[in-house]
Amino acid sequence: MDVKQELARQAGRSGTAGKTRTADKKEVTLTKSMSIADLIRAMEPEIRKALPSVVTPERFTRMALSALNNNPKLQECTQMSFLAALMNAAQLGLEPNTSLGQAYLIPYKNKGVLECQFQIGYKGMINLVYRNEMVQTVQAHCVYKNDDFKYELGLDPKLQHVPAFQDRGELVAVYAMFRLQNGGFGFEVMSRGDVDAYAARYSQGIDSSYSPWKSSYEEMAKKTVIKRVLKYAPVKTDFVRAMSVDHAIQNEIGMDMSEIQNRQEFIEGDYQETEAQ
Repeated sequence: MDVKQELARQAGRSGTAGKTRTADKKEVTLTKSMSIADLIRAMEPEIRKALPSVVTPERFTRMALSALNNNPKLQECTQMSFLAALMNAAQLGLEPNTSLGQAYLIPYKNKGVLECQFQIGYKGMINLVYRNEMVQTVQAHCVYKNDDFKYELGLDPKLQHVPAFQDRGELVAVYAMFRLQNGGFGFEVMSRGDVDAYAARYSQGIDSSYSPWKSSYEEMAKKTVIKRVLKYAPVKTDFVRAMSVDHAIQNEIGMDMSEIQNRQEFIEGDYQETEAQ
């Protein structure tokens, strides 16, 4: 469903108004220049089709208006990139731009045009991981200069971290580990330099003052290393789809946002798809 084309068709190339009907049968005029908030209300029938059953159009609209109020810069983003980012959050069942830290809608300027990028937050990542009953636990921690931290790779991998009680110093690394119900486990360690390089490559909105990398660096760093370590874990298809829209910039909405073309140039993948038995 290409809502952008439908909006253009109804509005007309000359900018004249088109009309549609909302769920309560009220006729609404559509124009290319209408606000994002008005567009959401006008496109409610189409949005309803793409929403998961647990999210009503009314709740979707409240989420959108709350995000716009919390970050006024989002009102300047292209309409469809904002709607697409919001739809990603809705389909994953994550609350965007709230104190929960589950997901973020980030304004990003691309060649002079402000677009909205969708990012999964640290707590959103944890939420998604625990939907897989094969996972017993998953954790991520930051390592500081004065901590006692050691790890070994190879056939007998080891990981030891004893945090300093006081004056831990600057952040130097981040690690994540998982353990499965069958006893299998894995861990991944990233230096701060590795984390910064990852953020610069995949988070195009990192320089934005609204980026979670500015306000919640440690949580985003932990999310990053969790995403890395889970490449070694059996994960469900639903999780793979969720990862495919992390850092996405899209300009359509549909029944499955993971199938919509992603304008983000670099996408990290290579997850092993394994359904829980």
